[in-house]
Amino acid sequence: MSESVHVEAARIPDRDRLLEMLRDHGLTAEPEGEVDIRIPCDDGAADGACDEILQHVESVVFDLGAPFIPQKHEGVIYVRPPLA
Repeated sequence: MSESVHVEAARIPDRDRLLEMLRDHGLTAEPEGEVDIRIPCDDGAADGACDEILQHVESVVFDLGAPFIPQKHEGVIYVRPPLA
């Protein structure tokens, strides 16, 4: 069974930039709703795939130079601003 990882950005422009960069990194990322991204995990180990995707998201966020922090919580990766 194919599962997916959900990424939630803070704003639509952030989602669009993140979506483009995830695709550039070879991930099959699709927009979902206004600020969400769905990335299918097609291997049997969804947790391992989630961890690998989190690493890709972190890499992409750092490449963007954006002041955001990816955080995985209950199967969703949230891209949020840092806490002050």
